[in-house]
Amino acid sequence: MPTRTAAQRRAQEKLDYDAFFAQCPSRQLLDRISGKWVALVLAALGSDGPHDGAECSGEPRALRYSELSQRLAGVSQKMLTQTLRSLERDGLLTRTVTPTVPVTVTYELTDLGLSLHEIMRGVKIWAETHMDAVLANRERYDAASTTPEAAS
Repeated sequence: MPTRTAAQRRAQEKLDYDAFFAQCPSRQLLDRISGKWVALVLAALGSDGPHDGAECSGEPRALRYSELSQRLAGVSQKMLTQTLRSLERDGLLTRTVTPTVPVTVTYELTDLGLSLHEIMRGVKIWAETHMDAVLANRERYDAASTTPEAAS
C-alpha cells in the first residue's frame, strides 16, 4: 500500500465522516447543534422570531448578551454562557468586546453560523407550524395507552 501524506490522510478522513460511528467528530457536532438553546440562539441572532411582540424575519444582526437573555425566555445565565462559548469555539458566531463603560459584548453569526441558521430556521418553522398536529397525536397516543386493551 502506498504511503500517504498527512494532508492526504486528513482529506480521506474528511470523506470518511459518518455520524453513525460512535467516535466520529460529526456526531459530537450533531449533538451540540441539536440542543434547543443552540437553535434559539441561532434564530435570535438570525433575527427570526418576536421583536417586541411583532413577528420579524429580518436581516441577521449582532445582539448583546442581555438582549439574548431576554429573547430566550427560560435560559439560565450558565446555559446561555455555555451555549455561546461552544458556538464561538465551533466558529458559528463571533464575540466582540467593545471597551465602553460598562464593557459591551455582542454576538453575531459568522458565515458558517448563517449557513446553519438557514437549516435551523426551517426546523423551527416546521415545529411552530405542526405543533397542533403533534399535540393532537400525543393526546391520542396517551389516551390509547391508558385503555385496558393497551395494557395487555
